Amino acid sequence: MLRPGDVLSHLEMSVEEGVPLQRGMNYRLNQRYSVLLMSVRPDAPYRDRLEDAGRTLIYEGHDERKTSAAAPKHADQPLKHTGGSLTQNGLFHQAALGFKAGERPAELVRVYEKLHTGVWVYNGMFRLTDSWVEWDGRRNVIRFRLELQESDIPDASPETPDHDRVIPSSVKLEVWKRDGGCCRMCGSTTNLHFDHIIPYSKGGTSLMADNIQILCATHNLRKRDRIE
Repeated sequence: MLRPGDVLSHLEMSVEEGVPLQRGMNYRLNQRYSVLLMSVRPDAPYRDRLEDAGRTLIYEGHDERKTSAAAPKHADQPLKHTGGSLTQNGLFHQAALGFKAGERPAELVRVYEKLHTGVWVYNGMFRLTDSWVEWDGRRNVIRFRLELQESDIPDASPETPDHDRVIPSSVKLEVWKRDGGCCRMCGSTTNLHFDHIIPYSKGGTSLMADNIQILCATHNLRKRDRIE
């Protein structure tokens, strides 16, 4: 079962979703949820950002394909194709507005974050709650607001502060570099997971790399919620 913090290759991510993931926005990839691929790396093509220590994602819509008329980064992000059908931007935008109007439940969206080339982290299941068009200084871009489902926040009890449950991108990047992208216990590079050394239930935090480590599935299962 996929859990927030699981590390996957692009192939593993595609196998998990049952299709080769070739684009960042995938509306209703199946009947139960949609899929977004995000990145907050300096070289990312879009300005995604995580707020509330990872519980809220502000996701930027995607550009039109390059045409002779204008470079993608200078053209407004489209809601419709030239033929009139909705783009991926338009499908997600329509779903968000429908939720805001009380016409439908929030769209469920699985979010994967690119950590390095070929390395992705499952960030959890989010709810699409808002969408708007925004001028960024040179063109109109589409923004989406997504909120992490409470059921996908480990140990989501009232006693544990929200900001201590979700591992921020900066911490994941620091830990990945420190641990060399492998299990801290055995050096395995497969079936990896970002693990809390001191668990949530015992007062552990997600905000400091010193309390996060990479473990393989075997060592993560052995540890469970014990403090070692």
